[in-house]
Amino acid sequence: MVWPMYRIREVDGHDDEIADALTDLHRLTFFDGASIPEFDWGYWWLAYLESIPVAFAGVVPSTRAYNAGYICRVGVLKKHWGNQLQLRLMRAAESRARHRGWSCVVSDTTDNLASANNFIRAGYRLYRPQYPWAWPNTLYWRKSIR
Repeated sequence: MVWPMYRIREVDGHDDEIADALTDLHRLTFFDGASIPEFDWGYWWLAYLESIPVAFAGVVPSTRAYNAGYICRVGVLKKHWGNQLQLRLMRAAESRARHRGWSCVVSDTTDNLASANNFIRAGYRLYRPQYPWAWPNTLYWRKSIR
């Protein structure tokens, strides 16, 4: 079997074309399940197959956890599931968080078993934030990166 060659690039969310690509991917992966984030805040990545963006991720400074990055989005087009893109995008976000000097990365999943399993695979552990920010059935994830 030949694996597709994906390239992951950090991108500038201030750039209109990049913001459009991120918005399109967000709509195609989250549908109406989450609001479109501000792509001009934080750090963003696109995963490309040849020149086509097929996945994206973003990490922003956490407003809920001390000295932490918050992986606010990871979306992969369904056709590209199973190619470890979510894991690779999470690692890119962790690398940026480490570079920023943050001590950990936090995130959350709600009713998404595949994502929860990817967080476990990437070394994240469940935790209970002092002030939960999402739904009653949301799982909260934390990984120390120091």
